[in-house]
Amino acid sequence: MSNKLIAYIGILGVSLFAIAAIVGPLLIDDYSVVSQYISESFAINTAYGRYLQYMGYVPSGILITIFCFSAPKYLPSSKLVLAGFLGLALFYGLGTILVGLFPCDAGCPTNVLDSSLSQLIHNAMASLTYMFFPICLIGIGLGLKKKEDYNRLSQIAMITGIISGIFIFSLFSDPDSGYRGILQRIIETCFIVFIVSTALRIKKDTASVN
Repeated sequence: MSNKLIAYIGILGVSLFAIAAIVGPLLIDDYSVVSQYISESFAINTAYGRYLQYMGYVPSGILITIFCFSAPKYLPSSKLVLAGFLGLALFYGLGTILVGLFPCDAGCPTNVLDSSLSQLIHNAMASLTYMFFPICLIGIGLGLKKKEDYNRLSQIAMITGIISGIFIFSLFSDPDSGYRGILQRIIETCFIVFIVSTALRIKKDTASVN
């Protein structure tokens, strides 16, 4: 695939995620973006949950997986960059697919004893994704740090990795926080910023070659 196509795949992938995350809450009365998880907008009992799953999160995860598996081919050769993107493909890309296929129960409870199998799979994948996400970003940032002309993308990877790590720690410390919705959305925004920045850099390299 061409650089430009890969760039568009990455941007489309995170765009579908962002659109689903914005539209979902608008379809539910009394939904709070401050205190409710994104997953609660497509929980098992929600009226439009399946549309958000199969038109938003699942295709988003597929596109993100393709982008993250492909991106290292268009960036400077580095074991850290390769490992970081493979980690994002496995945990964020495939994780988004599984989270979409296995929605949480009503209210997305964190108590294991009150959870269905779908909820357990959902929580397990979400937890793994957030555990490895900042590590992958920081690894990519370190891998690009000494590469000529990639300082800006390296800085974006490092900054979004550190910021997301801080908010993930806060979320894990109190998963029932009244601000969990905001915390999660900041984390997801970090990912979107990084993917879009990487995609634009790949596309820019294509333009410079032409």
